Amino acid sequence: MSHAATAPMATPLDYRNNPFTLVYDGALTTNQPGKVNIHPVTYMLNGLDIAANVYTPAGYAPDKSYPAIVVAHPNGGVKEQTAGLYAQHLAETGFISIAMDAAYQGGSGGLPRSVDKPMFRIEDIHGAADFIARFPGVDPSRLGLYGICGGGGYALAAAKTDKRFKAVATLSMFNSGRVRRNGFQDSQMATIQERLNLASAARAQEVAGGGIPYSGDANLTDAQIAALPFDLYREGYHYYWRTNAHPGSTFRYTTSSLMDLMRWDATDEIALIDVPLLMIGGSAADTLYMSEDAFAKAAGTRDKTFFRIEGARHIETYWVPAYVAAALGQLTPFFARTLKA
Repeated sequence: MSHAATAPMATPLDYRNNPFTLVYDGALTTNQPGKVNIHPVTYMLNGLDIAANVYTPAGYAPDKSYPAIVVAHPNGGVKEQTAGLYAQHLAETGFISIAMDAAYQGGSGGLPRSVDKPMFRIEDIHGAADFIARFPGVDPSRLGLYGICGGGGYALAAAKTDKRFKAVATLSMFNSGRVRRNGFQDSQMATIQERLNLASAARAQEVAGGGIPYSGDANLTDAQIAALPFDLYREGYHYYWRTNAHPGSTFRYTTSSLMDLMRWDATDEIALIDVPLLMIGGSAADTLYMSEDAFAKAAGTRDKTFFRIEGARHIETYWVPAYVAAALGQLTPFFARTLKA
């Protein structure tokens, strides 16, 4: 059987058809008593408004006690896409979950738009913990952390020092620093200094009032998408620009962000993680090398598991029902065990 036959293309979703602008299959359309509910919230973090969705389980009562999970979205993603899908599913199994938009991105505040710096993405996770720990019914001693793609790399970074998180899991982890520095699959090692010079010049242009240079922005035709060299980018454009598009979601980031990204790495000091760790990746994903590298270096915890979803490519773990079910088949018992009362 061909790979395409096992993972049919997604049917395009329109954010305008959902009252919460959610763009994933099975998304909530209304809040009903006794069911899983979604609560759009806004909270302040370092002077910026952060937009988030909190999902509460069926039968939620604020006077009960629940474990909670922070869900960090992929690079370029927003809370209404795969982060919301997994947050909703986690709520269906009894967890309170929060999916938030990164500062400077999506529905959150911050100027210029689409700044993508590790220190901000990591602070987003700490800030979500601040908020959800005080949400009615949440037991702050039972916080978990789940990061997808770039959010997975930032989840690892946050969990190194934020000991409020009692367990951390990643899906299709993307080490943003390594890729921005070395190129995807370490394919641009020869141009590191050249790209650092471009990033430095972009910052100089910003402070001189000459406008904000951006990288990663493109409006590709279907033929151009099909010609891209890696599964990650071909399927990424299809997911973010075709089937699960959302106006808050973009591949664009300020070019000056590369000054911060290129000196950072998700695996630096990763042995500081001393809580249970679950890393999940598709066996056919061209990003799997990043999860394998991080997992091997995570020597600070003895409770660690690596799970490969057989046949799955990176973006497919965001939406293909069988692959989502496989991921949840690991995530649900992992968090149930590690966040039990």
